Amino acid sequence: MRSYISTALMTMAAAAVAAGVAGTTTKAETREADTVARVARGAYLVSIAGCHDCHTPWVMGPKGPHADMTRALTGHPQDEKMPAPPALNGQWVWAGAATNTAFAGPWGVSFTANLTPDPDTGLGKWTEEMFIATIRTGRHQGVGRPVLPPMPVQVYTNMTDEDLKSVFAYLQSLKPVRNRVPAPIDPPEDGSR
Repeated sequence: MRSYISTALMTMAAAAVAAGVAGTTTKAETREADTVARVARGAYLVSIAGCHDCHTPWVMGPKGPHADMTRALTGHPQDEKMPAPPALNGQWVWAGAATNTAFAGPWGVSFTANLTPDPDTGLGKWTEEMFIATIRTGRHQGVGRPVLPPMPVQVYTNMTDEDLKSVFAYLQSLKPVRNRVPAPIDPPEDGSR
């Protein structure tokens, strides 16, 4: 879990714990410790929930494909122009890009979102309520277009509100990265794909 928590957060947590042990914890320090704990819990949940599997672009390494953590949770790379998806038929009903950030299937083509708090291209303008509503309803910001496959919203609906608040707090603690992910592409009207 430590690999997902910055040194600054760990330092803040240690200071808050030390103040608590000394019996001099103020309300502000308690709030700060609660925030640090929530962010740390969110980092843990993101690491075990597979968020990096799709929202962090993959690259090929000496041991095969892996998440490029220098682009953690930035979504489909804006400069990665995708060709038309392959024809799908029979037992092959969906396809994924080498970056594991673009997917084609009966729903059309979906691109994984930028989860960093960039205000123009990520979650920077989102509220905690919008984030929770997205997971609870399976709709963008809780009211917009459907969240497309392969995002396993049906799995994440099992998270508690506290879990989702922690995930959101962690995502908001990340460095904002400007990366404008393409809009989803609707499936062909003739049903081919």
